[in-house]
Amino acid sequence: MLAGLVVALALIPEAISFSVIAGVDPAVGLFSSFTMAVVVSVVGGRKAMISAATGAVALVIAPLNREHGLGHLVAAVILGGLMQIALGALGVAKLMRFVPRSVMVGFVNALAILIFMAQVPEITGVPWPVYPLMFGGLALMVLLPRITTVVPAPLVAIVVLTSITVAAGIAVPTVGDKGELPSALPAPGLPDVPFTVDTLTTVAPYALALALVGLMESLMTAKLVDDITDTRSDKTRESIGQGVANVVTGLFGGMGGCAMIGQTMINVKTSGARTRLSTFLAGVFLLILVVVLGPVVSTIPMAALVAVMVLVSFATFDWHSVHPRTLRRMPVGETGVMAVTVAVVVATHNLAIGVVAGVITAMMVFARRVAHLAEVTSVVDPDGRTVVHAVTGELFFASSNDLVHRFDYAGDPGHVVIDLTGAHIWDASSVAALDAIETKYAARGKKVTITGLNEASAEMHGRLAGRLADAH
Repeated sequence: MLAGLVVALALIPEAISFSVIAGVDPAVGLFSSFTMAVVVSVVGGRKAMISAATGAVALVIAPLNREHGLGHLVAAVILGGLMQIALGALGVAKLMRFVPRSVMVGFVNALAILIFMAQVPEITGVPWPVYPLMFGGLALMVLLPRITTVVPAPLVAIVVLTSITVAAGIAVPTVGDKGELPSALPAPGLPDVPFTVDTLTTVAPYALALALVGLMESLMTAKLVDDITDTRSDKTRESIGQGVANVVTGLFGGMGGCAMIGQTMINVKTSGARTRLSTFLAGVFLLILVVVLGPVVSTIPMAALVAVMVLVSFATFDWHSVHPRTLRRMPVGETGVMAVTVAVVVATHNLAIGVVAGVITAMMVFARRVAHLAEVTSVVDPDGRTVVHAVTGELFFASSNDLVHRFDYAGDPGHVVIDLTGAHIWDASSVAALDAIETKYAARGKKVTITGLNEASAEMHGRLAGRLADAH
């Protein structure tokens, strides 16, 4: 219960800040956090994980809200939720093992950069008192945890800065300027958009991006909690649960969300929560605080929330990954994959596109690295009538194309043995390469014997050998 209360207090400033990023009323982000937390606490697969309105989702759907309005945003959230349910049922959670660590690091770093960039409009063209307030808030949040961690430092900073601005009558932008806070839960209903193909084509790309980003962040966070608590969670159930929560949130006019790394750490690591009750109560306490204390929340200066989000972006960024010592030790390819992920995300403002670009780059780097591992060692028998070519390494499209040029077709004796004991055939390209080698030797009247195939390689070679040219 105490963990849920602490998380609810920490959720208020972030939910409002993410509402600002998405360009919606603070009420939308706050209600989204309530519905996400409550629904996921029941249908999610990872106990004690906190789901709410997040910066990642806000960044994805902000352009849609800016160009087409709240109705289209809500439609995207519902459609994105349905996509998550479908992806979860199809077993997309298992695909997470194909996302390399360097892409994960790039994803987190890009998220931190985008959160920071989203704060820039809030500190440009504003009254000068905003700056001392913001820096004062940052100083308070950095120094307070060294004294005590009983109360969340962001909450203390917000209370102190709000008290100063109200008591001194300092005129700075406040949360109330962003929109009126609610006094009751909105009624469920369908989004106010025309149900046409045109609306679907407008909304679908954003819905897909929301679904992918939401699942990535949720599954990454679930894996982190698994490691911390030394327990396993049902990732497929979590994927479907996130979808159900987004559909429910959309039907209540919310901006959607996913698992929150920061709040989950507060719940699991700092507060020691281990059950669904903490997630459920985080949502319930959040609703009570907002509905009861709405007028107080309205007086919070935006400078305080900007300070909170700047600190969130600073804490989210993996500084170790860009340390000179790390960069010197890390293979160039790994650093390149991280850089591509960050660059594409920052350029497109789309986390899903960046992750896909990063994974493709990682695959290319891996293929290039493994392609050089196929080697041929040749030994001629003392009688001079037989040569044994021992092939070692992984044979696939990138390495097998070069294999054809590793043999001396004219100079080799009449019997050629290709020993594949130290190799593995992965694809049709490798079988085609072996066929081409046999054909080149046969054209010179020489016999080829292939030996040492392991079971999987023998099965593939037996099924495809001699048939690929005909198929072509």
